[in-house]
Amino acid sequence: MNKLRIGVVGTGHLGSIHAKIYKEIPNCELVAVCDIEKNRLEQVANSLNISGFTDYHALFGKVDAVSVASTTKTHYQIAREFLEAGIHVLVEKPFTTNLKDADSLIEIAKKGKLILQVGHIERFNSAFSATQELIRQPKFIECHRLSPFPNRSLDVGAVLDIMIHDIDIILGLVPAKIKTIESVGINVLTQFEDIANARITFTDGCVANLTASRVSDEFMRKIRIFQEDTYISLDYKEAKAVIYRKEGQAIIKKDLPIEKEQPLQKELQSFVNCVAEHKEPLVSGPVARDALAVALKIQEQIWQTNKS
Repeated sequence: MNKLRIGVVGTGHLGSIHAKIYKEIPNCELVAVCDIEKNRLEQVANSLNISGFTDYHALFGKVDAVSVASTTKTHYQIAREFLEAGIHVLVEKPFTTNLKDADSLIEIAKKGKLILQVGHIERFNSAFSATQELIRQPKFIECHRLSPFPNRSLDVGAVLDIMIHDIDIILGLVPAKIKTIESVGINVLTQFEDIANARITFTDGCVANLTASRVSDEFMRKIRIFQEDTYISLDYKEAKAVIYRKEGQAIIKKDLPIEKEQPLQKELQSFVNCVAEHKEPLVSGPVARDALAVALKIQEQIWQTNKS
């Protein structure tokens, strides 16, 4: 079987990691990387001993699949052109900035029978995987995603940059439809919201409270899930999971055994496997669209409130 030929568009922080991981995956061949920033491009290309191009069109005809890890505003155009060329695409989140473009990519991929995967990395976190079977009918979910100012991904606000991870996870955990969304947020260091909070109520009564900040002193990636007789605490950053369960009149605490793995490694390997085996990705275009729709609603509420 021939190895899957793959390229990476965007050699910033995340794109360079994509490239390094693809270089190590045995059933694919990293062909080239692309970036308009020549110095950064040459540094990554030389370190991996592969070709580097400033124009991503140079990859057409050379690759079977591509990771799009460029700036958010360029995701749609680049992903669309690769899909139209018959090339499978993994595009980093948020995969577009509006639903019209998202629907366009989904339709092109469907028509061409191509894999379109979106980079929601927490789906591949070992702590989350270890607890999925324990989560049933959650009643309250609390998410905190905090970090110091990143100096990257600043072409979008905190909702599309970081909160969207938790939105995706919550939509996967709660089977009911959304009833209401209430959101607040402010900009601090950029023109976009840097701190945001959203309260999502579902038709089955479940409530999710999400807080995202990129102007925090601490780095936190936690989700707490409360359901009947059980409380589950996940730490994505540390890949730890603890379950508290009521047994009789006592509360029993149990640390779940977790085999620590690199989530991005699992995500990219999954993409390669989906392409090779023609399987539906864990985070397909339609799944990512659902998270994007909620994120855009939260963002819209924040800025409507701030204007009034």
